[in-house]
Amino acid sequence: MAWDLSKAAWLYPLRVAFLAIFQGAGAWISGAFLVLGEGAAIVAALFEAFFVDETLVDIFDAVLVSEGQGDLVAASRVLYPQGDDVVKRLGKPTQSAVYSPFSLRQILEFILLLPLNFIPVAGTPMFLILTGYRGGPFHHWRYFQLLDLSKQQRKERIRKRQLQYTTFGTVALILQLVPVLSMFFLMSTAVGAAMWVVDIENRRPLLGERPERDAHYRDNDDTLA
Repeated sequence: MAWDLSKAAWLYPLRVAFLAIFQGAGAWISGAFLVLGEGAAIVAALFEAFFVDETLVDIFDAVLVSEGQGDLVAASRVLYPQGDDVVKRLGKPTQSAVYSPFSLRQILEFILLLPLNFIPVAGTPMFLILTGYRGGPFHHWRYFQLLDLSKQQRKERIRKRQLQYTTFGTVALILQLVPVLSMFFLMSTAVGAAMWVVDIENRRPLLGERPERDAHYRDNDDTLA
Protein backbone atom coordinates (compact mmCIF):
# COMPACT_ATOMS: atom_id res chain seq x y z
CA MET A 1 0.00 0.00 0.00
CA ALA A 2 3.02 2.26 0.33
CA TRP A 3 2.96 2.73 -3.43
CA ASP A 4 -0.48 4.32 -3.26
CA LEU A 5 0.65 7.00 -0.85
CA SER A 6 4.29 7.85 -1.52
CA LYS A 7 4.63 7.28 -5.26
CA ALA A 8 1.29 8.82 -6.13
CA ALA A 9 2.28 11.97 -4.23
CA TRP A 10 4.76 12.98 -6.91
CA LEU A 11 3.29 11.12 -9.91
CA TYR A 12 -0.08 12.81 -9.62
CA PRO A 13 1.08 16.43 -10.28
CA LEU A 14 3.12 15.24 -13.27
CA ARG A 15 0.14 13.42 -14.76
CA VAL A 16 -2.16 16.38 -14.16
CA ALA A 17 0.31 18.78 -15.78
CA PHE A 18 0.50 16.60 -18.88
CA LEU A 19 -3.24 15.95 -19.10
CA ALA A 20 -3.98 19.65 -18.67
CA ILE A 21 -2.57 20.18 -22.16
CA PHE A 22 -5.48 18.18 -23.56
CA GLN A 23 -8.22 18.50 -20.97
CA GLY A 24 -7.78 21.73 -19.07
CA ALA A 25 -9.51 21.72 -15.68
CA GLY A 26 -10.73 18.14 -16.15
CA ALA A 27 -7.14 16.92 -15.85
CA TRP A 28 -7.43 16.76 -12.05
CA ILE A 29 -10.03 14.00 -12.24
CA SER A 30 -8.49 12.06 -15.11
CA GLY A 31 -5.07 12.32 -13.50
CA ALA A 32 -6.38 10.74 -10.31
CA PHE A 33 -7.81 7.74 -12.16
CA LEU A 34 -4.66 7.41 -14.26
CA VAL A 35 -2.35 7.29 -11.24
CA LEU A 36 -4.65 5.04 -9.25
CA GLY A 37 -5.01 2.77 -12.28
CA GLU A 38 -1.25 2.44 -12.55
CA GLY A 39 -1.12 1.65 -8.85
CA ALA A 40 -3.86 -0.97 -9.19
CA ALA A 41 -1.90 -2.73 -11.93
CA ILE A 42 1.20 -2.88 -9.72
CA VAL A 43 -0.77 -4.03 -6.67
CA ALA A 44 -2.45 -6.77 -8.73
CA ALA A 45 0.93 -8.02 -9.91
CA LEU A 46 2.28 -8.01 -6.35
CA PHE A 47 -0.74 -9.95 -5.10
CA GLU A 48 -0.11 -12.59 -7.74
CA ALA A 49 3.55 -12.75 -6.69
CA PHE A 50 2.63 -13.29 -3.03
CA PHE A 51 0.04 -15.97 -3.75
CA VAL A 52 -2.94 -13.99 -2.50
CA ASP A 53 -5.03 -15.91 -5.04
CA GLU A 54 -5.07 -18.88 -2.64
CA THR A 55 -6.67 -16.68 0.01
CA LEU A 56 -9.31 -15.51 -2.45
CA VAL A 57 -10.13 -19.13 -3.29
CA ASP A 58 -10.63 -19.89 0.41
CA ILE A 59 -12.87 -16.83 0.83
CA PHE A 60 -14.90 -17.73 -2.24
CA ASP A 61 -15.32 -21.38 -1.22
CA ALA A 62 -16.10 -20.51 2.40
CA VAL A 63 -18.95 -18.24 1.33
CA LEU A 64 -20.39 -20.96 -0.91
CA VAL A 65 -20.24 -23.53 1.88
CA SER A 66 -21.76 -21.17 4.44
CA GLU A 67 -24.62 -20.42 2.04
CA GLY A 68 -25.51 -24.05 1.43
CA GLN A 69 -23.50 -24.70 -1.74
CA GLY A 70 -21.14 -27.20 -0.15
CA ASP A 71 -21.83 -29.84 -2.81
CA LEU A 72 -20.50 -27.49 -5.46
CA VAL A 73 -17.26 -26.94 -3.55
CA ALA A 74 -16.89 -30.59 -2.52
CA ALA A 75 -16.41 -31.51 -6.16
CA SER A 76 -12.88 -30.11 -6.08
CA ARG A 77 -11.74 -29.93 -2.46
CA VAL A 78 -12.05 -31.80 0.82
CA LEU A 79 -14.78 -30.56 3.14
CA TYR A 80 -14.72 -31.64 6.77
CA PRO A 81 -18.17 -32.40 8.21
CA GLN A 82 -17.52 -30.44 11.40
CA GLY A 83 -15.60 -27.35 12.42
CA ASP A 84 -15.80 -24.33 14.70
CA ASP A 85 -16.42 -22.18 11.65
CA VAL A 86 -16.84 -22.65 7.93
CA VAL A 87 -13.20 -21.81 7.19
CA LYS A 88 -11.99 -24.71 9.34
CA ARG A 89 -14.21 -27.04 7.34
CA LEU A 90 -12.21 -26.31 4.22
CA GLY A 91 -9.67 -28.99 3.44
CA LYS A 92 -7.04 -29.11 0.74
CA PRO A 93 -8.18 -28.80 -2.88
CA THR A 94 -8.21 -32.09 -4.75
CA GLN A 95 -7.85 -30.28 -8.06
CA SER A 96 -6.24 -27.07 -9.24
CA ALA A 97 -7.90 -24.19 -7.37
CA VAL A 98 -7.59 -20.71 -8.87
CA TYR A 99 -9.76 -17.68 -8.11
CA SER A 100 -8.58 -15.69 -11.10
CA PRO A 101 -5.74 -16.97 -13.29
CA PHE A 102 -2.74 -14.77 -13.96
CA SER A 103 -3.37 -13.27 -17.38
CA LEU A 104 -0.61 -11.38 -19.13
CA ARG A 105 -3.12 -10.47 -21.79
CA GLN A 106 -5.42 -8.84 -19.25
CA ILE A 107 -2.55 -6.83 -17.73
CA LEU A 108 -1.41 -5.67 -21.17
CA GLU A 109 -4.97 -4.68 -22.08
CA PHE A 110 -5.22 -2.75 -18.81
CA ILE A 111 -2.02 -0.85 -19.59
CA LEU A 112 -3.09 -0.19 -23.19
CA LEU A 113 -6.43 1.18 -22.00
CA LEU A 114 -4.86 3.60 -19.52
CA PRO A 115 -4.25 6.27 -22.22
CA LEU A 116 -8.03 6.55 -22.61
CA ASN A 117 -7.82 8.81 -19.57
CA PHE A 118 -6.24 11.41 -21.85
CA ILE A 119 -9.60 11.87 -23.60
CA PRO A 120 -11.57 14.73 -22.00
CA VAL A 121 -14.73 13.85 -20.03
CA ALA A 122 -15.52 10.51 -21.70
CA GLY A 123 -12.05 8.99 -21.41
CA THR A 124 -12.15 7.90 -17.77
CA PRO A 125 -15.63 6.28 -17.95
CA MET A 126 -14.54 4.48 -21.13
CA PHE A 127 -11.43 3.18 -19.37
CA LEU A 128 -13.41 1.92 -16.38
CA ILE A 129 -16.16 0.26 -18.42
CA LEU A 130 -13.88 -1.41 -20.97
CA THR A 131 -11.61 -2.69 -18.22
CA GLY A 132 -14.65 -3.95 -16.31
CA TYR A 133 -15.92 -5.62 -19.48
CA ARG A 134 -12.71 -7.60 -19.83
CA GLY A 135 -12.07 -8.24 -16.15
CA GLY A 136 -15.57 -8.92 -14.83
CA PRO A 137 -15.84 -12.57 -15.93
CA PHE A 138 -12.54 -13.43 -14.24
CA HIS A 139 -14.25 -13.01 -10.87
CA HIS A 140 -16.24 -16.16 -11.66
CA TRP A 141 -13.31 -18.19 -12.92
CA ARG A 142 -13.43 -20.28 -9.74
CA TYR A 143 -17.15 -20.91 -10.32
CA PHE A 144 -16.49 -22.04 -13.88
CA GLN A 145 -13.72 -24.24 -12.53
CA LEU A 146 -16.03 -25.86 -9.98
CA LEU A 147 -18.51 -26.63 -12.76
CA ASP A 148 -15.67 -27.97 -14.91
CA LEU A 149 -16.86 -25.98 -17.91
CA SER A 150 -15.15 -26.07 -21.27
CA LYS A 151 -13.95 -22.84 -22.85
CA GLN A 152 -17.00 -22.78 -25.11
CA GLN A 153 -19.34 -23.28 -22.15
CA ARG A 154 -17.62 -20.45 -20.27
CA LYS A 155 -18.01 -18.14 -23.24
CA GLU A 156 -21.71 -18.99 -23.50
CA ARG A 157 -22.35 -18.28 -19.82
CA ILE A 158 -20.44 -15.02 -20.03
CA ARG A 159 -22.36 -13.98 -23.14
CA LYS A 160 -25.69 -14.48 -21.35
CA ARG A 161 -24.61 -12.26 -18.44
CA GLN A 162 -22.19 -9.91 -20.19
CA LEU A 163 -23.87 -6.73 -18.94
CA GLN A 164 -23.87 -8.03 -15.37
CA TYR A 165 -20.23 -9.06 -15.62
CA THR A 166 -19.30 -5.67 -17.05
CA THR A 167 -21.10 -3.90 -14.21
CA PHE A 168 -19.54 -6.14 -11.58
CA GLY A 169 -16.07 -5.76 -13.07
CA THR A 170 -16.38 -1.98 -13.34
CA VAL A 171 -17.51 -1.55 -9.74
CA ALA A 172 -14.79 -3.96 -8.55
CA LEU A 173 -12.16 -1.93 -10.40
CA ILE A 174 -13.38 1.37 -8.96
CA LEU A 175 -13.23 -0.06 -5.43
CA GLN A 176 -9.74 -1.44 -5.99
CA LEU A 177 -8.56 2.02 -7.06
CA VAL A 178 -9.24 3.34 -3.55
CA PRO A 179 -5.86 4.00 -1.90
CA VAL A 180 -4.94 1.91 1.18
CA LEU A 181 -8.23 -0.04 1.03
CA SER A 182 -7.55 -1.74 -2.31
CA MET A 183 -6.56 -5.05 -0.71
CA PHE A 184 -9.64 -5.03 1.52
CA PHE A 185 -11.88 -4.43 -1.48
CA LEU A 186 -10.12 -7.21 -3.38
CA MET A 187 -11.17 -9.60 -0.62
CA SER A 188 -14.70 -8.20 -0.38
CA THR A 189 -15.07 -8.54 -4.15
CA ALA A 190 -14.42 -12.28 -3.79
CA VAL A 191 -17.24 -12.40 -1.23
CA GLY A 192 -19.54 -10.54 -3.61
CA ALA A 193 -18.63 -12.85 -6.50
CA ALA A 194 -19.43 -15.89 -4.35
CA MET A 195 -22.75 -14.44 -3.21
CA TRP A 196 -23.64 -13.89 -6.85
CA VAL A 197 -22.93 -17.58 -7.51
CA VAL A 198 -25.19 -18.51 -4.60
CA ASP A 199 -27.96 -16.43 -6.14
CA ILE A 200 -27.44 -18.06 -9.55
CA GLU A 201 -27.49 -21.55 -8.08
CA ASN A 202 -30.54 -20.86 -5.92
CA ARG A 203 -32.45 -19.61 -8.94
CA ARG A 204 -32.03 -22.84 -10.86
CA PRO A 205 -35.51 -24.41 -11.12
CA LEU A 206 -34.02 -27.86 -11.62
CA LEU A 207 -30.73 -29.31 -10.43
CA GLY A 208 -30.46 -31.03 -13.80
CA GLU A 209 -29.72 -27.70 -15.45
CA ARG A 210 -26.21 -27.82 -14.06
CA PRO A 211 -23.74 -29.11 -16.68
CA GLU A 212 -22.59 -32.66 -16.14
CA ARG A 213 -19.03 -32.93 -14.93
CA ASP A 214 -16.69 -35.02 -17.01
CA ALA A 215 -14.25 -36.82 -14.76
CA HIS A 216 -11.75 -37.09 -17.62
CA TYR A 217 -12.09 -33.57 -18.96
CA ARG A 218 -9.72 -30.83 -17.87
CA ASP A 219 -9.65 -27.41 -19.50
CA ASN A 220 -6.45 -25.61 -18.52
CA ASP A 221 -6.96 -22.72 -20.93
CA ASP A 222 -6.85 -19.57 -18.78
CA THR A 223 -8.55 -17.36 -21.36
CA LEU A 224 -12.21 -16.43 -21.31
CA ALA A 225 -12.58 -15.26 -24.88
